[in-house]
Amino acid sequence: MLDANRSGTATASPRAAATQLAVTAAVPVPPLSPAGFAARCTRLLLSPYARLSLLVALLVAGAVGVLLFEPQRLLTHGWPPQVGGFAAAVVFGAAYGLCTVAFVPRPLLNLAAGALFGSQLGLATALAGTVLGAGLAFGLGRLLGQDALRPLLRGRWLKAADGQLSRHGFRSMLAVRLFPGVPFWAANYCASVSRMGWLPFLLATALGSIPNTAAYAVAGARASAPTSPAFLIAMACIAVPALAGTVVAWRKRHQLRGR
Repeated sequence: MLDANRSGTATASPRAAATQLAVTAAVPVPPLSPAGFAARCTRLLLSPYARLSLLVALLVAGAVGVLLFEPQRLLTHGWPPQVGGFAAAVVFGAAYGLCTVAFVPRPLLNLAAGALFGSQLGLATALAGTVLGAGLAFGLGRLLGQDALRPLLRGRWLKAADGQLSRHGFRSMLAVRLFPGVPFWAANYCASVSRMGWLPFLLATALGSIPNTAAYAVAGARASAPTSPAFLIAMACIAVPALAGTVVAWRKRHQLRGR
């Protein structure tokens, strides 16, 4: 019931208010649904920044593992000693790919491949490891980092690099692989953030890595004879593209500044 106070405003009587409170208290509060809680946790774990944090943690763990255990030393000394021949090349190629994801320098691994397996088999092993490592890094970056990092591509240089990789993926990645200067891991993760496709990335990596990888493999195979023509030619094939890449990068830098 409603009672009128002195100002003429109708208010609920104490008995009606008590009845309303009793009814409200009697209505059961639905418990928190486990399915809803699990869905919220799943959305949080799969959010772009959570996945980016996981990628950073994996890369840091890989870098720390390389610093502590130095797997590149095991590879250069003929690991694993229990296997030989083609099986050892397969194991080496798989380990090569994992080491490149963990930032082990490719030139060292290429030299080791040539020293352990000779020029031809060493080249094939190093190329297989190169494509494997590039694919792993590209997949990790695309799955865990692209959604969080693409909104951050706001600078002029970043937008220019993203546009080049997205529109001319095969040509751009082929140039990066042919002219060394950009670190292998940096090119992999930059390409993964762009809209480049898998096939152009892997194909350009395989084709563009042949000359440089072959030069290092031959140099590793002929390291015991540093005055041999093959070793000197291999070293020239390493130095000339590096110098050309430096000149091209310097010119591109001035062109971007002039825009």
